[in-house]
Amino acid sequence: MATLNQWVAGSRPRTLPASLVPVVVGTGVAIGADHAIWWRALLAAFVALVLQIGVNYSNDYSDGVRGTDEDRVGPLRLVGSKVAPPKQVLAAALGCFLAAAVAGLVLAAVTTWWLLLVGAVAILAAWFYTGGKTPYGYRALGEVSVFVFFGLVAVVGTVYVQAEELPWEGWLAAVPVGLLACALLVANNLRDIPTDRESGKRTLAVVLGDRRTRILYAACAALPFMFVLALAAPHPWVLIALLAAPLSIPPTQKVLGGASGPALIPVLGETGRLQIAYGLLLAIGLAL
Repeated sequence: MATLNQWVAGSRPRTLPASLVPVVVGTGVAIGADHAIWWRALLAAFVALVLQIGVNYSNDYSDGVRGTDEDRVGPLRLVGSKVAPPKQVLAAALGCFLAAAVAGLVLAAVTTWWLLLVGAVAILAAWFYTGGKTPYGYRALGEVSVFVFFGLVAVVGTVYVQAEELPWEGWLAAVPVGLLACALLVANNLRDIPTDRESGKRTLAVVLGDRRTRILYAACAALPFMFVLALAAPHPWVLIALLAAPLSIPPTQKVLGGASGPALIPVLGETGRLQIAYGLLLAIGLAL
């Protein structure tokens, strides 16, 4: 029986900013449009958070039963390290998906029912990332999914459930948020290239190779600041997001400097802090 601390570690806390930052930025857009509805924003944050935790437990279960987690260097895996039975981890994942579905149902009931379709697709994407017979995460499509669901869908969806409209600022702000979420996954998969290649897990990092994956990470960490400049013409206050730029330097230096294996683990935390700072500052700028 896994301990509470092990369950928390298995939820991979360093990845959770990827779920909350889009909601914060989307709410910033809604505030700027004078359409913020706080209880809907909080419910959207709950959906995003439990969906992310569900994804992490689902990946833990699917990778664990396949045996691809047995020689991992990164954070604790509940199934792969045999501290929790696969059925318990699967139940935790499904419980999170159910909680997200119920909260999403409430948001759909007060806005529009087509959000149920979006939610269903998000849950299916979460499961089939590493679940099922042909997981798309094993076919170099993980970053595409992260960009779509933790960038476009999460930001624009948060704006919509509050403002019930789709302003262009929401779409443009979603792109850098999605890129920073991708940076987290790229760093994670860069660290796992040797074990993923050996187990037959063809992530984008495995396909691109070590050098090009490092360049991809640097691009995902730097390009969001270019989008700040694009948003600055109609919303000059968003320039305060540039204050987060120094936080991109330490992880990028580690990645481009050739860090590998355990030396890449701190990059996840540093990327998470970059996400949080960038998201908060961008949201404030959009709100003002």
